[in-house]
Amino acid sequence: MIRARWWMAVAWAGATACEAPTGNTVPGPSADAFSGGVATVFDATGSAFGHPAPTLSSTSLAHHDAGDAAFEAAFVTAPAPVNPGLGPLFNSSSCAGCHTGDGRGRPPNPGEVAAGFLVRLSLPGITPQGGPVPVPGFGGQLQQRAIQGVSPEADLAISYVDSAGVFVDGTPYALRVPQLALLNPYAGLPGGLLTSPRAAPPVFGLGLLEAVPEQEILQLADETDQDGDGISGRPNYVYDMVSGQTMLGRFGLKANTPNLLQQAFVAYNEDIGVTTSFLPAENCEGQIPACATHPPELRDSVVQAVTFYLRTLAVPARRALDDSTARHGEALFAQLRCSACHQPTLHTGGVLGVPELSNQTIHPYTDLLLHDMGPGLADGRPDFLATGSEWRTPPLWGIGLTAAVNGHTTFLHDGRARSLIEAILWHDGEAHGAREAFRALSAADREALIAFLRSL
Repeated sequence: MIRARWWMAVAWAGATACEAPTGNTVPGPSADAFSGGVATVFDATGSAFGHPAPTLSSTSLAHHDAGDAAFEAAFVTAPAPVNPGLGPLFNSSSCAGCHTGDGRGRPPNPGEVAAGFLVRLSLPGITPQGGPVPVPGFGGQLQQRAIQGVSPEADLAISYVDSAGVFVDGTPYALRVPQLALLNPYAGLPGGLLTSPRAAPPVFGLGLLEAVPEQEILQLADETDQDGDGISGRPNYVYDMVSGQTMLGRFGLKANTPNLLQQAFVAYNEDIGVTTSFLPAENCEGQIPACATHPPELRDSVVQAVTFYLRTLAVPARRALDDSTARHGEALFAQLRCSACHQPTLHTGGVLGVPELSNQTIHPYTDLLLHDMGPGLADGRPDFLATGSEWRTPPLWGIGLTAAVNGHTTFLHDGRARSLIEAILWHDGEAHGAREAFRALSAADREALIAFLRSL
């Protein structure tokens, strides 16, 4: 998000009189505040997710700002003097159109065209690369918008059915179960269609997650649950389109993407309908005449700049460190074994091209592994090694600022949870024990745990 530089003057002012840290050393009692190591900013406003890492060199900052401008840029229908190439089929006209404020998307309201929300599509089976099988005539993602003269692939409608529950202390609650419908398809939908609705996740801190050494992630895996704790996180291995090799998946809600470069050029193609040298075919090639082959519409340098922007977005600081309720909630988070998947601490290795992010201790609250979350959250759609009930542990850093940045509090992969409490109550599968332990807490302890999450 393009911003003035006012924040640099106040970024470290909130660090309880600590000096700005250098290297991997964060001094003083407020060390827990530095969620992103030196890539931490102290801003709890609506701009909290949109800052560059404070330690970027002037050269790196200029590169970041170029990527920022490209991330914000809206594409239009060709021919045009600036940013041509939108569509013919697309979901958004810009990266920022899905990731508003570099933050979280939400499900569409009734009658609203989805923004920051999409639907993955596939058929049963796997491709030669090991991924989901695209749907003939629709590809791997539903495009709900189109340029003039072209029909969208289909309209999306989501409704909800309430599911009632009760805490052990007798307090009632209700969860909303989403019902997805694809209406007015431009062509017949095949039998066996697999769908998976997805809300756009936040994009800050991704460079730090990309820099966690693979071995550290694998050390957290326990695929056969050898320690008997019921938690069996496992890695997803996916196809790297540039190298042609199988790589550890880190990004995407099922860890189906190996790195931020691929995340960027696939999003340009699938979400905006803009071709690059990495993916030169339109997302609808072969479907309609408007999707004919043509030269790439976006320069590689722009894709690289956006990738650098994603790598160098800072992480908002943890807050309420002196709040006894939030600290009690942190203890409960560990006691309930939430931290078995939402690992509080990881470390970055050396970061080629971004030495400012190297060798940091970070607090993302994720293990970047796949976990079976039970039938309630299952989409039934495999994605490389991820089964239809497995999801990558989402990072929790910054989650308490969602309302400030994005104006809503919808969570989970499809935004079905309307609050952090509802998000916890949807946990099942490997998280069944933690969910039930949360249901058994007193109202005061439940609020303490939520206060901790809001402090992140």
